[in-house]
Amino acid sequence: MKHQKNFKRLNMAGPLRMAVLRNQVISLIMNGSLTTTKARAKEARRFAERLVTLARGGNEMTLRRRAKALLPYKEEALVKLFKEIAPRYIERPGGYTRVLLLGRRMSDTAEMARIEWV
Repeated sequence: MKHQKNFKRLNMAGPLRMAVLRNQVISLIMNGSLTTTKARAKEARRFAERLVTLARGGNEMTLRRRAKALLPYKEEALVKLFKEIAPRYIERPGGYTRVLLLGRRMSDTAEMARIEWV
């Protein structure tokens, strides 16, 4: 049963799923957009919006440590998140990203989507 489960498993074990989502969010932060499958894009959107909400609080050490715990791989991504991306959304109450559907992939007919900043 799937009662009270608030995330998609994406057919992966927990640590692998978290690593994939972290890397996708780092790509989104560094490049501004990301093309992936629809299910992964929706989960990456949840993760990215949580990070932006955290970074909107300012450049305090506690918030940076919490963000570093979620994105431990790249310090440049955290710097860009706190200096460039989060200040754009100070007045916005939520919905920092959008998911655009791109159709189906030719090889395996997976639904593709692009996630980008609003």
